Amino acid sequence: MRSLINDPPIKTPPPGVQRKLITGVALIALLIAVGPFLPKWLTFLITMAASHGLVSLGIIFLMRGGVVSFGQGLVFAIGGYVAALAFVKLGFTDAIGLTFIGGLGAALVALPFAPLIARYRGIFFAMLTLALSMVVYGILVKTDVLGGSDGFNMGRPTLFGQQLADILSGYVLYPLTVVISGAVALAARVYFDSPRGLISLAVRDNELRVEYLGASVRQTMAINFVLAAFVGGIGGALTVLSLGHVNPDFSYWTTSGEFVFVAILGGYHSVLAVFVASTVLEIVRSFSGLYFPDTWQLVLGVFLLTVIRFLPHGIGSLWSNRELFKRKGGEK
Repeated sequence: MRSLINDPPIKTPPPGVQRKLITGVALIALLIAVGPFLPKWLTFLITMAASHGLVSLGIIFLMRGGVVSFGQGLVFAIGGYVAALAFVKLGFTDAIGLTFIGGLGAALVALPFAPLIARYRGIFFAMLTLALSMVVYGILVKTDVLGGSDGFNMGRPTLFGQQLADILSGYVLYPLTVVISGAVALAARVYFDSPRGLISLAVRDNELRVEYLGASVRQTMAINFVLAAFVGGIGGALTVLSLGHVNPDFSYWTTSGEFVFVAILGGYHSVLAVFVASTVLEIVRSFSGLYFPDTWQLVLGVFLLTVIRFLPHGIGSLWSNRELFKRKGGEK
């Protein structure tokens, strides 16, 4: 029996995927076009939402296979620290290069653990990833060379060899983050709709049948884990470039919880929904922190419970795979 893994690659995306890609490119262009007319606080909020959305997108890679990582802060922190160290210690200052160096660093750290992680499911997968994240948090806090619990700062990055002026650096990082996040999101959409990406959904439904068809469940989950780390590392690097600071809290369990919050809020069927959910989270957190400084966590909790109650499949269920949701609801 021929293995699904060895099926010939699709040279061109299906028509439905092409429409999604065109819509995604148009949305990226629109965000860049309106950028100069937006207030600084809003461009910064969108920048944070886009970079954090990438980290939550990494969780979607795993959710499609039926598992959830409660340690995504691990790769978020690794991506940020690797980018900051490359800037401070190596003198490499290009923003685009630092972004992908952060993603590559996170993927390399995750690679040795992928075969082990791929063996577990359910709460065991979640707790193992959480444990790894907290181990890294402990190491970062105790390492004085990396700034200890305070972390350390990095300077202004360059872009194509050009130094960014202070007045322009904030805005330049906005379209850069939007373009990189959008490109990674479009690539993820293509991957999800490819034969290899669809195997993940099959793994979620019935692992035994996937093995009978000739695909390797562990290989699929290991690949998704490494891809989730790469995407999360890019998000961490983009966040550090905008903040100019990195600290061990990037790897703390509450940070990972926020990424899980966004992944659940968006749902695993839609890539766009993850970034919409990330933006919604940033807006709710900003305004609830402004008007309810002592109870903003309560506001976020009520908001999440409301979404789960009325949109159990996430925000993405508003526009994607409605028939699939109805069929699954009927089966229950």
